[in-house]
Amino acid sequence: MIITGANSGLGAETAKALARHGAKVVLACRNTAKADDVAAAIGAAATVRELDLADLNSVRAFADTVEGADVLINNAGIMAVPLRRTAQGFESQMGTNHLGHFALTALLLPKITDRVVTLSSGMHLLGRINLGDLNWERRIYRRWQAYGDSKMANLMFGLELAKRLSDAGSDKKSFIAHPGIASTSLTGHTESIYGPLMKLTVLPIGQSSADGALPTLLAATTPDAPSGTFFGPKQLFGLRGAPVKSGYAPRAKDKAIREGLWRESERLTGIDFTV
Repeated sequence: MIITGANSGLGAETAKALARHGAKVVLACRNTAKADDVAAAIGAAATVRELDLADLNSVRAFADTVEGADVLINNAGIMAVPLRRTAQGFESQMGTNHLGHFALTALLLPKITDRVVTLSSGMHLLGRINLGDLNWERRIYRRWQAYGDSKMANLMFGLELAKRLSDAGSDKKSFIAHPGIASTSLTGHTESIYGPLMKLTVLPIGQSSADGALPTLLAATTPDAPSGTFFGPKQLFGLRGAPVKSGYAPRAKDKAIREGLWRESERLTGIDFTV
């Protein structure tokens, strides 16, 4: 199994849990030093490989090293950071959270035998996909809106991938998951007052990274859920608790926006993603 961003937080907990149950895990990470520490804790079942989702050249280089895998877990992400650009000039949250994973999935799908799991967030509820300005080149940048947009893009991508796999008659599946509120290092990278505020006000009602990883683990291992299922915590309006099938914003079903996002993602990444 390939897990992006498995050097800390949800990704690390996902890798550890899967390895405990017999899986061989590839920790695909930008920070390979931290990933090495996680791999050392896991043991021989873990392999570390470099992957920077903010650089499509790195995505292609990583994909070239992969011979095959049962499951791809698109876990890595950044949250509410200041305006920055990826190596190819994408707004960093959309570029890392969605476009990098879109490109990675496109390149790896022929080598994946079972399923793709993509992490979204309850913050997808903020998301409004602006196909005319996906990369915040003409709008005044709002970090939380940009994060919500990227998480809506993750959800729409996972749903659209499930539809296209089904239409193609493929046995492969696409699932989406969100952790609710989990204590991870994401809040420490906002470079603003939001990080400390979240630690004081929001995180105390959340759950551990290990519990936050449970929806991802369910999505990665469930034998019978329909492709396209969105998993999240059961309690406190999806903020914590055991993983279950989760609801999502009705606009994620918008056929025109989902197909438009797919086409725009192909254009921006330069990858023809035909399922």
